[in-house]
Amino acid sequence: MPAVLTHRHEEGPLVKRSKTDNGDSATVHAGRGSRIFAPFRTIGLVSPTSVPFATNPLGKTTFQVTTSVGNCLQTYDVRRGLNLVFLSRPQTPGIITATTCWNRYVIAAWTADGSGNEDASPIFGVWIFQRGKHAHSLETPAGELGPVRQILVFGSWIVGCTTSKIIVWSSQSHEHYTTITPIGPTIKGVQSALSGMICTMPTFLNKVFAGRVDGSVEMWNVSTGKLIYSILPPSADAGAVTALQPAPALSLLTIAYESGTINIHNVRTDTRVIELNGGSSLKNYITSISFRTDGLGAGEEGRKPGVMATTSHSSCDVTFWDLNDGGRIMGVLRGAHYPRSVASGGVAGGVNKVEFLAGQPVLVTSGLDNSLRTWIFDESPFSAIPRILHSRSGHAAPVTTLQFLPTDADGADAGGKWLLSAGRDRSLWGWSLRRDGQSTELSQGHIRSRAKKMGLFGKPLDSREPSASLEDLKAPEITCIAMSLNRDGGMGAIGGGGSIWTSAKGGKTNNVTDASLSGATGWESIVTGHKDDDLARTWFWGRKKAGRWTLKTGDGGKVTSVGVTACGTFALVGSSAGGIDMFNLQSGIHRKRFPVRLTPAQARALKMEQLEGLDHGTVEPETRRRFKMGQGKHAKAVTGVMSDGTNQRVISCGLDGKVKFWDFGTGLLLDELDWYPITAINRARIHRSNDLLALGCDDRVIRIVDIETARLVRELSGCGEAINDFCFSNDGRWIVAASADSIIRVWDLPTGHLIDGIRVPAPCTSLAFSGTGEFLATAHTEGVGVNIWTNKTLFANVSTRVIDEADIEAVAAPTASGEGNQGPIEAAFDDGYEPDFMVEDGATSIVDQLSADMTTLSVVPRSRWQTLLHLDSIKDTANFFICFQQQRNKPKEPPKAPEKAPFFLPSLEGGKTSLATTTLPQERSVDIATERSRITKMDRAGAMSNFTALLRQASLSKEYSPFITYLATLPPASSSLEIGSLERDELAAFVTALTERLRQRRDYELVHTWMAVFLRAYGQSVAVEEDLRCALIEWRAEQEKGAERLGELVGFCKGVVGFLRSGR
Repeated sequence: MPAVLTHRHEEGPLVKRSKTDNGDSATVHAGRGSRIFAPFRTIGLVSPTSVPFATNPLGKTTFQVTTSVGNCLQTYDVRRGLNLVFLSRPQTPGIITATTCWNRYVIAAWTADGSGNEDASPIFGVWIFQRGKHAHSLETPAGELGPVRQILVFGSWIVGCTTSKIIVWSSQSHEHYTTITPIGPTIKGVQSALSGMICTMPTFLNKVFAGRVDGSVEMWNVSTGKLIYSILPPSADAGAVTALQPAPALSLLTIAYESGTINIHNVRTDTRVIELNGGSSLKNYITSISFRTDGLGAGEEGRKPGVMATTSHSSCDVTFWDLNDGGRIMGVLRGAHYPRSVASGGVAGGVNKVEFLAGQPVLVTSGLDNSLRTWIFDESPFSAIPRILHSRSGHAAPVTTLQFLPTDADGADAGGKWLLSAGRDRSLWGWSLRRDGQSTELSQGHIRSRAKKMGLFGKPLDSREPSASLEDLKAPEITCIAMSLNRDGGMGAIGGGGSIWTSAKGGKTNNVTDASLSGATGWESIVTGHKDDDLARTWFWGRKKAGRWTLKTGDGGKVTSVGVTACGTFALVGSSAGGIDMFNLQSGIHRKRFPVRLTPAQARALKMEQLEGLDHGTVEPETRRRFKMGQGKHAKAVTGVMSDGTNQRVISCGLDGKVKFWDFGTGLLLDELDWYPITAINRARIHRSNDLLALGCDDRVIRIVDIETARLVRELSGCGEAINDFCFSNDGRWIVAASADSIIRVWDLPTGHLIDGIRVPAPCTSLAFSGTGEFLATAHTEGVGVNIWTNKTLFANVSTRVIDEADIEAVAAPTASGEGNQGPIEAAFDDGYEPDFMVEDGATSIVDQLSADMTTLSVVPRSRWQTLLHLDSIKDTANFFICFQQQRNKPKEPPKAPEKAPFFLPSLEGGKTSLATTTLPQERSVDIATERSRITKMDRAGAMSNFTALLRQASLSKEYSPFITYLATLPPASSSLEIGSLERDELAAFVTALTERLRQRRDYELVHTWMAVFLRAYGQSVAVEEDLRCALIEWRAEQEKGAERLGELVGFCKGVVGFLRSGR
């Protein structure tokens, strides 16, 4: 976060605040960042990096698995189903490169680029975390070391390995002990002798084994820093050491080579025990090895020890080996994680690490597809392949589309809880912003089972054809999403008997029973359009799975836009050929086309009418143009289609630069806006509550159209590059837009001003605003997570003052750990926040009334004058509850006299103390208090209050402003007491003061509240006091005059607005 400036809190009345800055006022907003949004957190990250996870046993009950998500560590509990339990804070200054667990601690090595240093050398460090908190830091050795590839703890040593050095620390003092530099070749000026793989073995005190790029394994004594022994590679072409893992048997070390060979070597005798072939390609070498330690799993019935699991970065499979009788492959877990995508920008797949939990038949795997999974061997009869136990994952490729779920009919999903996201990995996810464990991917059927039957998991990546990839089994990449929860059936919705994405051909559904039953249980609520596909697809939100129907475009074009009506019954599909089709979501049947398809007779009649018009030379004026049946189809792709809130109109826009308004029932074109060739429309967003339509155009301008009048009302310009996405705020007051220049801009629609801007590290590709206004979600080109920003205006005012592009500053993006981030309340009370009246023009003059001709309200909080108006009702309610409480707490029987004291204690007054004598002093004190209160009331006339003094002074000087100002500062109870305590000679003066304030057209609602309280207290005195009656007559005349004037102004404004909104 950039530095912020704190402002001075000045004492003063709550009504208005002002600030005078004697210094350079132009620096008030310097370093402040965004005035509206504050970074909150990043969701959707599980294991997005290539750093292997680390496991930590907690006694004999459970294990914790820690993964790296960049600058933060996330810890999951295995027993709780991989529930997220810890997020490390603070974040590391650089990217985490290696992790390990030791007792209660998690150790992470990190490396930064060092761009801020004078010599630009990388910054290196090792931090120790305990329960997610930074506990210690290891001493950083001098010199250039490079990133740590692996780190381990044994005995009293902490050892880290880079590609050129072995660094040793003391685990007790955390001090740097020594640095070992093996001799090796120099590549690009950097000595690279090691492959980055190290391990230790039981019973080998102070010894560490390090793999080299030439295939040898060196044994070093970290205490003395001396080389003890070198294990030579099995052959000259073995390649570098890619994995090291000690076997459960003593003195046996498993070594994997780049050539695919796996050797189990006896270190004491320097002999090869078992040699296995783990891969046939240099791109498919083994990178992770683990042994099962519960003594089971091998043999025909799985009752022998000796199971080894291996995997590779370039493979999505896990191979299980039975090491008895020379070793053999006993099974292959196909598709443990997604393989790498064959398309550019697709899934970065493959298995990152595999590890058996100590003493448990449980296997943990993490993949480069941003997932973490546990597998268990518990099938009966025995199976060498485990089944899935738990899984945590997210998008495996960057997110492209975001949308918050709207509020459904009964408000079950209200509160901005759920966020939908679609990515390049062809998946659709639902993220919970309240509980991370509820987030889930919407199922697309049995993808893995189909892939296994087709053999996609068993082939090397190099041998797969582009047409036979795992991605082909999923729906194409989602490009647009539309939804309405009003007809969603939740978990009880009819799922279609297991069939997904079928079509209703010939106007009849494939399963009439499902379509009829869905009328009682609900049906699909989400419709998606896909890249280069002529089918739109439906989804069940409640069941979190694919729906029953595919919706095919009527003209054969590709789906370019989708929409769902507000009622949730119909889906609208826009085509690349310009057609618009409407489908019934309950039955999947095609219902209408925009424009409607003409019969041959209608087409001939329309042609004849057009020819007759040309012959007579009558051309209808453009302003009075009436569209015929069948006319108005878009000439190019439809980029946006939606309906209004009452299903009266369908609005569409396209690359032909036209905005068309269709009749929902007849399909007739009602009106259109033609901006061709000035611009083309790329996308559209609607705010149904305000009847506003926002259109993103290729000239970098966002145009706002009033749906009711079909007229352009705003043009918002300022984006430096192409507009990637935009959306309305929840109340329709703002437009938030993201452009390719990595800036998120906010426009205020009433004023048309650019009021805020955020410069983010990477371009934003999609954004969404929650229905409650709490959060803004953004997706970016870099990374697979979704950034969540909080809205500070929920608890603070924001100025609509226009800002310049120079005022837009870079803001740090939200982090996974939430460090330095702010929730809505914290963001609103940030010390760096500047109120909206602190502008660059120096001191701001705050006036109660801009013009004497304007009728203004007071700045007193609404709750204060409303409480004064209903104070009697509040008192009656409070007295009722007090009486009710007293009756409920009333004792069931009168108090009893205390028992006689024991013989060894003296009695008071001979033991004859009665209840009557004990209560007499209390009654006497009550009488004295009552008498004093009566005397105080009698003396009150002698001590004149400020209220009375100001009123009498105002009646003499005819200046009532000080009196009204004082009265406005009084709380409701004090105001009621003062008004109710007026003397007879003060009544007319009080009414005159209110009349004068009414004549000044100030504090309109507050003056009427005071008059209501006054008449309630002195209504009987009007007929007796002549002066009071005359003052009230004058008040009524002034009130009628003001009411008549307000009525004329409101009528005039209403007429002007009606004229502007009319279609004439």
